[in-house]
Order: sequence, then structure tokens, then C-alpha cells
Amino acid sequence: MHTSEQAMLPTVSESSPKDCNETTRRVREALEQLQKLGDIRQMAYCAYCGGPTETRDHVPSKVLLDEPYPTNLPVVPACQKCNQGFSQDEEYLACLLGCVLAGSADAHCIERKRIRKILERKPALASRLSQACQEVNGRPFFNVETERVKNVALKLARGHAAFELNEPQLDNPSNLDILPFTFMASGVRRDFEAPPDSSIWPEVGSRAMQRLVVNEPGASSWIIVQPGKYRYLTSVGNGVVVRMVFSEYLACRVAWG
Repeated sequence: MHTSEQAMLPTVSESSPKDCNETTRRVREALEQLQKLGDIRQMAYCAYCGGPTETRDHVPSKVLLDEPYPTNLPVVPACQKCNQGFSQDEEYLACLLGCVLAGSADAHCIERKRIRKILERKPALASRLSQACQEVNGRPFFNVETERVKNVALKLARGHAAFELNEPQLDNPSNLDILPFTFMASGVRRDFEAPPDSSIWPEVGSRAMQRLVVNEPGASSWIIVQPGKYRYLTSVGNGVVVRMVFSEYLACRVAWG
């Protein structure tokens, strides 16, 4: 779905998260330990709005993940307003994905324990999602509050650009696309999944540049924050591009320039 349009998400009979083998686990842990060696002035303000660095924010938010949480989650500087301001939209997206994957807004049908608790604790949100569910040709679909999903995708993309590339992106993106894998043609899916092919290197000292220099396994490839829950990929070329996948179901691509 493009975020400027009204959209519906189809449910799936079951999720199929990618396996994370021992090699992938070691690579992921190694990448998480990389220290930022780039220009510290790039991280002297909120990664989302350019305001004061009053707090540190996890990218992605823990509501999108399951316990036990991965160690050394990416964090970026954030002002208090931004740190708190995205919480409701992130919670909405996490619950929406839980309902879509379950094919129901009934909390008892949700696989993720944390999402079940949120829906039980917040009947207004549960009712909102229940009303958003409708049957089309005998199959449940969810009407999506696209602006809320867009807010989360843009927030996370800005965080990843700052954390991985040391290039905060405070302007509006040139493109923001969100689409379930179930709606993607096979060729589009291959292009989305493929590592970037660019002769332009990331900023000197950035985490992305360090991986290229040391030729680490997994350099310029997807970073798996938590298998089956969240992964992302950053790249530079004719601009900054951030790709994200939520619950191996919803794909997002945000680009600047």
C-alpha cells in the first residue's frame, strides 16, 4: 500500500518467519557491537526532529519485539517529545500486525503474549481494531490507519539512517512505500530483498562503512534484530534508502534524494 491511499491488510493463515541459524546469530551479534566512529556532531541532536538530545530511543521500539529482547539494540538520541510521541502509533502497528497474522482482533487468538496483554488492557484499541476487521470474499481484511503506519515507518527509517549511516534525515522522504509481502509480485520481492549494488560508500566512520572495510560476513545485507519479528537494511547511492520488514509480513521502503 502507498501511505497516501486507504489500504486494507489481508490476514494470513500462518506466519513463516525466517530461520536464524548459528552463523546468522553470530553475525548479528558482531554487528550490534560496532561502535560509531563517524562525526559526533551528526548525533548531537534528536534523530527524528533535530531537537535536543534529552533521551535515547530504541530503534525499533521494543513493542515490535518479543522477550527476551536482543542485547545491544540500536539506540539513537531523541528529544522527550519524539521519544514519547510515537508510542501510541507503534503500539497500534504492533497490535494491528498481531491481529492480521492471527486473522482476528480477538485477544485470545493473538500469538504474541505482549500484544494480548495490550489488547486486554486497552479495550478502546481492541474495539478499534475489531471494527476495522471486515470480511471480503469470505476472508478477513483489516482497514488500516495509514497515517499511523506511515509515522512509525518514517520514524524508524530516520533512526536507522542515523544509527547505521551516521546521516540523520530530517527532511521529508522522496518515497515512502509500504506493502505486505502477500501483495508483492515475485520480481518486486526479489528486488526488495536484494542487497544494494552501489559504488558509493557510506560515510567514513559509520557502522555501515566499518562493515565494508573489514569485509564482515553480512556486510551490506539485512540486519536481523529479532528473527521473524524485525529486520532492516540501509544503503546509500543516489540518496539514503532504508528498508524494513515487520513480522516477515509488512515491507517498508523509505528513500531520500
